[in-house]
Formats: sequence, C-alpha cells, structure tokens
Amino acid sequence: MVPVKLQEPKRPYELGRRLEQMDHNRAAILTAAKAQLAANGYRQLTMASLAAESGVTRQTVHNLFGTKAAVLEALFDLLALEGGLGSMRDAMTQPSAEAMLERFVEVFCRFWMSNRVLIRRIHGIGAIDPEFGAVIEARNKRRLMAATRIVSRSGADSAVEQKASTIAALSSFEFFDALADNLRDERAAATIVLELARAVLSPAAERA
Repeated sequence: MVPVKLQEPKRPYELGRRLEQMDHNRAAILTAAKAQLAANGYRQLTMASLAAESGVTRQTVHNLFGTKAAVLEALFDLLALEGGLGSMRDAMTQPSAEAMLERFVEVFCRFWMSNRVLIRRIHGIGAIDPEFGAVIEARNKRRLMAATRIVSRSGADSAVEQKASTIAALSSFEFFDALADNLRDERAAATIVLELARAVLSPAAERA
C-alpha cells in the first residue's frame, strides 16, 4: 500500500509575512493619499494614482479599501490617531463635568490644529461627496454624543439637548478653523472655544 503524502499546512510565518505585507501596502497607500490630497486636491486623487505612488497594483488598492471614500475614511482615522483623538477616552473619564469639558475641548482643538489644511480639504470633500459626507456626519454625531454626556454629568435640569448642540458646534472644525483664521492664532482660538463652552455649561447659562 502506497502511503498517502499529506500536504503540509502553511507555516505560521508565511501568514505573518502576508499580513505584514498587507499592513505595509496599506500604510503606503494612505501615505500616498495624504500627500496627493495635500498637493493636488480630491479630483486628482484616483485609485490609479494611489497605486502608482505607493508602488502597488491598482487591484491591491481595491482589495484593501474597495472605494476612494473608504481610502479617505481610513486616512481620516489615521489623522485622528496622529492628532491625539484617542485621548477622548481619558476626557470622558474625568472626575467632573468641568474637567471633562476642558479635556474634550483640548483634545479636539489639538486635533484640528494638527493638520488644518488637510482636515479642511477632507471636510470640503464631505460637502460634495455624499458617501464621504456620511462618514463626516457620523463623526460629528459622536462628538455631539460626547457633549451630551458632559452636559448630563453637569446636572443640568433643562436644555440639555440645546447646550450639548451648542458645545458640539463650538468644538467643530468649521468654527475653530474660521476663528483661527480671523485671529491668525490657533492657540487663542482654542482658548476662546473653551471659554465659550464653559459659559454654555455654567448654571448661569441655564438660568438665563
């Protein structure tokens, strides 16, 4: 009887190499997207141009992301990570509503300052591209949810939704960007955003 030769299973390190290569390709594509968006804008950004600049095939770009909107979403996530938005968990665990608000505003203003030109372009894309606009809107809703949690923590008896919406608007990129442009000073803009948000949260604002 001739013994059956069993096929050896793929070695774990082979899978590891493929995963490592996938991560490398993904990082290269996002680096290319960041550079192209900053230099040429949205319309010049294509799957083909991303493939050419990142040194992968067009099919690889499609396999890893699927659509151009998905590339932009992943890039926005990367910018958020690089800009310190991961600190929001810390902001939401502060011991008081006032401390939560201060950290909340600090985290978002620092993120907006981290790459204002590129973030401005990304938000502009959201205004003209419905698919990516939904991505931006989902993030805005999460910011509103965080603002609502802060207001609720303050013990406000009324106008919780109104206060939370106002704080969310004050901490938005659009408000910060316009204020920083007018003042020509990002740090001064961040200080004013915090002062205005504190005024909204204060008991005096509820009695007014």
